[in-house]
Amino acid sequence: MRIFVTGATGFVGEAVVRELLAAGHSVLGLTRSDAGADALARIGAAVHRGELLDTESLAAGAKACDGVIHTAFIHDFSKFKENCEIDRHAIEALGSALASSDRPLVVTSGTGLLSSANIITEEDVPASGPNAIPRVASEEAAASLAARGVNVSVVRLPPSVHGDRDHGFVPLLIGLAREKGISAYVGEGLNRWPAVHRFDAALVFRLAVEKGVAGARYHGLAEEGVPFRDIAGVIGRRLNLPVVSKDAGEAADHFGWFAHFAGMDNFASSQRTRELLGWEPKQIGLIADIDRPRYFES
Repeated sequence: MRIFVTGATGFVGEAVVRELLAAGHSVLGLTRSDAGADALARIGAAVHRGELLDTESLAAGAKACDGVIHTAFIHDFSKFKENCEIDRHAIEALGSALASSDRPLVVTSGTGLLSSANIITEEDVPASGPNAIPRVASEEAAASLAARGVNVSVVRLPPSVHGDRDHGFVPLLIGLAREKGISAYVGEGLNRWPAVHRFDAALVFRLAVEKGVAGARYHGLAEEGVPFRDIAGVIGRRLNLPVVSKDAGEAADHFGWFAHFAGMDNFASSQRTRELLGWEPKQIGLIADIDRPRYFES
């Protein structure tokens, strides 16, 4: 298959491109920069110039391929709602280009959209409406396309997708610990984050585009829930800083906009995904991965 990959030079997207190429697929990678084009060419992918705001370029890339994996997202939390709506329009453009065909579209979402008294599964649907988390726009767009007969599925990723070059939540916590002089957690720190190595996540995307079912939701989770206190503990030990509990009020001051994520209990399962796709994660776990010097290189 020839697969169009958005976010092809990103942390997850690059791993997806490498996974697809290793499996014998050809890749058309979206990039907006010369540096990105050079990086894609070096690993054997074809280059498609464009960006998320250019829906015509997205549609053209999709039309030129046998399937699409959409991993791109603008990670600017100061404009989070706006960027979620940009993602909605990008998904709509990609899906519309694939309409009236059985060519697959795989969309990226996150388990952080959901909560459950027990354990979050692939069957759970995030809340929608005016008070919903803005990131729900991605799944709403996918559901709208599915209702129109587009072969679209969703891969949900956990709060921590880890590995070399990680620039997500764990590096943010490391930077915050350096700034504040402590590594903190909320309450008892028993709230859980699911996690996955980016190479294991990349395999989920490949399997989803190869044999995923229209309308399905897949969970790219190698670990169901790592206690946040354990993450804070590694950071404190590596930086030789105190590991400190914060109550809800203190957490808001300490973590700022990140307080919601720091206190989030997101215990989730990927059992159904493993059964449906035959996926079995093989990479290093979160705690062992972040407990390496590379995560703490300035």
